[in-house]
Amino acid sequence: MNKYQYKVKGVDYEVEIAEVEGNVAKVNVNGIPFEVELQRPINAAKHPTMTAPRVQAPQPAAPAAPVAPAAPVAAAPAAPAGAGAPLKAPLPGTVTDVKVQVGQKVGIGDVVMVLEAMKMQNNIESEYAGTVTSIHVKAGDTVMEGAVMMTIG
Repeated sequence: MNKYQYKVKGVDYEVEIAEVEGNVAKVNVNGIPFEVELQRPINAAKHPTMTAPRVQAPQPAAPAAPVAPAAPVAAAPAAPAGAGAPLKAPLPGTVTDVKVQVGQKVGIGDVVMVLEAMKMQNNIESEYAGTVTSIHVKAGDTVMEGAVMMTIG
C-alpha cells in the first residue's frame, strides 16, 4: 500500500493505492475509494529482503602466547563509483530536485529525488539501503521510464 501527496491547482490530495490487479487499481483519494482503469498494467516494485549477517560461533581460546603488535589496518575502500543497485525512473518525467549527493548514506524509503510527471511532483524513494555511488541526472533533466537515475551500493 503506497501513499502519495499531490497538489492540483492549489488543492492537496492524499492518494493511497490499496491494490493493483492487472490494469485496475483500487485507490483512496482523501479517504474516498475509487477503482481506476490503467492504460497499461503496472509492475509492482520489488524491495530486497534484508537479512542479518551470519555470525560464527566463538572458538575456544588457545593457551596464552606472547602477542606481537598488530600492523595498522587500512580503512576499507569506498565502493567504486557506479557500483551497486540502479535506481530507475518509475515513469517518464522531469527531475525537479536531487535530494542526495554521491557518498551520502540512504535507507529504504528515503526520498532521494523529486520527479515531475503530468504536472505532479512525485517523491522518488530509495529501494535500497546503502551509499549513493553515482548520480546520473540533475535538476531539469528529462527521463524516460526505466532510465537509471542513480546507483546505490
